[in-house]
Amino acid sequence: MTNGTTNAQPAVPVWRDVRLPVDERVDALIAAMTLREKLAQLVGVWVGADPSGAGVAPHQSDMTEEPVIWADVIASGLGQLTRPFGTKPVGPAAGARSLAASQEQVVAAGRFGIPALVHEECLAGFAAWQATAYPVPLAWGAGFDPGLVAEMATLIGSSMRAAGVHQGLAPVLDVTRDYRWGRVEETIGEDPYLVGTVGTAYVQGLQESGIVATLKHLAGYSASRAGRNHAPVSMGSRELADVILPPFEMAVRDGHVRSVMHSYSEIDGVPSAADPRLLTELLRGTWGFEGTLVSDYFAVKFLQTLHGVAEDEADAAALALAAGVDVELPTVCCYGAPLLDAVTRGDIDEKLVNRAARRVLRQKIELGLLDPGWTPLPDGVDDLELDTAPAREVALKLARESVILLSNKDAILPLRPGAKVAVIGPLADDPMAMLGCYSFPAHIGVHHPEAGLGLEIPTVLSALRAALGSQNVSYARGCEVMGTGQEGFGEAVQAATEADVCVVAVGDIAGLFGRGTSGEGCDATDLVLPGVQEDLVRFLVAAGTPVVLLLLTGRPYAIGDLATRAAATVQTFFPGQLGGQAIADVLTGVVAPSGRLPVSIPAHPSGQPGTYLSAPLGHRSGVSNVDPTSPFPFGHGLGYETFEWSQPRHSDEDWNTNGEIEIELDVHNPGSQAGADVVQLYLHDPVAQVTRPVVRLVGYAKVRLDGHATATITFRVPADVTSFTGIGGQRVVEPGSVQLRVSRSSADVHSTVDLKLAGPLREVDHTRQWVTTTVVTQHEEVPRR
Repeated sequence: MTNGTTNAQPAVPVWRDVRLPVDERVDALIAAMTLREKLAQLVGVWVGADPSGAGVAPHQSDMTEEPVIWADVIASGLGQLTRPFGTKPVGPAAGARSLAASQEQVVAAGRFGIPALVHEECLAGFAAWQATAYPVPLAWGAGFDPGLVAEMATLIGSSMRAAGVHQGLAPVLDVTRDYRWGRVEETIGEDPYLVGTVGTAYVQGLQESGIVATLKHLAGYSASRAGRNHAPVSMGSRELADVILPPFEMAVRDGHVRSVMHSYSEIDGVPSAADPRLLTELLRGTWGFEGTLVSDYFAVKFLQTLHGVAEDEADAAALALAAGVDVELPTVCCYGAPLLDAVTRGDIDEKLVNRAARRVLRQKIELGLLDPGWTPLPDGVDDLELDTAPAREVALKLARESVILLSNKDAILPLRPGAKVAVIGPLADDPMAMLGCYSFPAHIGVHHPEAGLGLEIPTVLSALRAALGSQNVSYARGCEVMGTGQEGFGEAVQAATEADVCVVAVGDIAGLFGRGTSGEGCDATDLVLPGVQEDLVRFLVAAGTPVVLLLLTGRPYAIGDLATRAAATVQTFFPGQLGGQAIADVLTGVVAPSGRLPVSIPAHPSGQPGTYLSAPLGHRSGVSNVDPTSPFPFGHGLGYETFEWSQPRHSDEDWNTNGEIEIELDVHNPGSQAGADVVQLYLHDPVAQVTRPVVRLVGYAKVRLDGHATATITFRVPADVTSFTGIGGQRVVEPGSVQLRVSRSSADVHSTVDLKLAGPLREVDHTRQWVTTTVVTQHEEVPRR
């Protein structure tokens, strides 16, 4: 002390003291906050959302009629900022600086200087202008490569982090149940094991970069009646437990996911947003989830307006808060004045507000937002680039791996050098054909054509001309995706007859709420290709030139008859900004196809879509004249070489119900070109206490081999993967005879291993060992046996 003064530094508030445990910091902050300040942490604000109806969320125009008064909203603090990059086109650097300025205002307005958590969509890449547009999740499933998906997610997260974003609303872990549903493109596939392993890899990659991943949509959304968006879900507890929930369980336990979004749907009359058994008892109590639970956009209000289980906004808030919904997105509504008034009146216990606020504030502290020295402006913002060379490299690699060769008669593919190729179809020269509905150009950019795509997106036509020479490639559009006119058929047929091969590109255009043929709110009444595209294909086949049917879609279509007529059939699912190049690389043989179907191709176009996960009576039988057998089943895909597989070797005949079995086989590439194959392992349980799928995926390995190279694949399969929900409602591992099938698809069995599960009946829970470990050992030459 000198001259009556002190040089001591002011004390750091407890909630900013990084030396203290997180919970102690949170408790101190909660104790110091008023009710209004705590409620402010439970809402987002969506600045710039368009109330005209040309929006990106259901009923957006109904919910955004009142303008946001920024100063009023942030006066007591703010929980989240909604999509500052994903609402209108804004350059990366300008967007980051604008976001930082908004954060400075939020910090300055509240007593405690708490920044908002910023969330964005990232289903097919960071949904921002000029950000890399990756393949959609259905393409991730087609790649059968979780490691590559994790690499992609890390790059997505890094770009978001560099822009000042904290949370990403992905991945979608809904398991495809009805191909007519518009959001099939957002799913990873129809098998819970594939969805769980690939989706968990995405979570791990995104969170490794520092971004909070958000699982969507808990639960049952993909099983709506007749595939209609938001329609009621008719589902028994066993289907929910054995098909719908496992991917979420896996991502919570193995991925340590930090956020979950509930579904819009209702199951057996109970909307997910108002279901404490699902959101609190199961998610938190049983699975041990400790992160934040956010509402899907406007879903709290929908408890009143769409579901009719709440009388008013306060009632909706009470139901959602009690169920376990911590944050109302995308903008303040029910959790604002209605909830404040209800708590003040004593209609809602303030303990529920404290519970949600504690979770939100804990996450903000864990992210470092309350640490001394935190700044809203990321380093290097002036040089911020969201579409980098490494990102494009991974986008191209994943796009290549997702291309599925369904058929290849007389080995017409790869296209031979010098061949005259007619490229035909409404998607042949359209960059939007590569993009899913949650890519920025399709989601937002269509409302701002003056901004342009913001990316270079080669079309199939431009990529094939670059590969084969413009002089060898002709073009005719033929028809529109959604139109009924056939005026262009004549020109298309003429182009085909003058060529050696015709590549016809047909499928979907992604959009939202009826503005496309695939995407959110773009459900289908049948599984016929939209418009007159099927007629176009038939005309071209009849012309006599060999036809390569190229599908760029967001769902599988009933193309069995067309595929029978075509010389070759290639399936892709919105392969991203470099999808055109990837397709050209596969068609010309630069790379060999290695994609596998993550969904079955339906046998019939109308009324009876069904996944491969069916009990015996769900398959062909003598009790019905309808044969649902898929012409191209789940897991199907060809290469330009058929890799040779040895007979499997296994460690024991008996498999203890509490043990592990090891299956091993050799895979050999007989050709000179490098390629990849997918070895799939399925479980067949012939007798169980409840009906079971005839087969279901329990392991897979993607193996890449140089020409003439060999690898050994080892599967270590825990008995827990055989578990199912038994007749008493508990998950069990049941002793008895089972069969593991080493397969090229769910219907193409290479070899079988008959085993006996020995030991007692075991009950298992979410801590079970549900992942088959795979090891790939490369050899320089074929092992001698």
